[in-house]
Amino acid sequence: MGLTPRLALAISPRYCETMKNITVSLDDDVYHRARVRAAEAGQSVSALVRAFLTGLGTAETEAERLKRDEAALRAHITAFRAGDRLERDAVHERGA
Repeated sequence: MGLTPRLALAISPRYCETMKNITVSLDDDVYHRARVRAAEAGQSVSALVRAFLTGLGTAETEAERLKRDEAALRAHITAFRAGDRLERDAVHERGA
């Protein structure tokens, strides 16, 4: 059973998207290690760099992580009441 042209277009890769080229300067040793790592993975160096940069763009930022951690902490605190606070004198009381 064949796909309708519209459905086939929706699930096929879009080869006409604009790709940006970048130039990166590396010393010979770093480039050699990158080529070896790429060959081990069955990829090109460009594919490794693309995956790395894509990961940077989709990784959780520090601010997002802190917001997530705060939400988890707030959800964990269930027995807090403002009425449970210490009186001013007790807060400033020094141990004898």
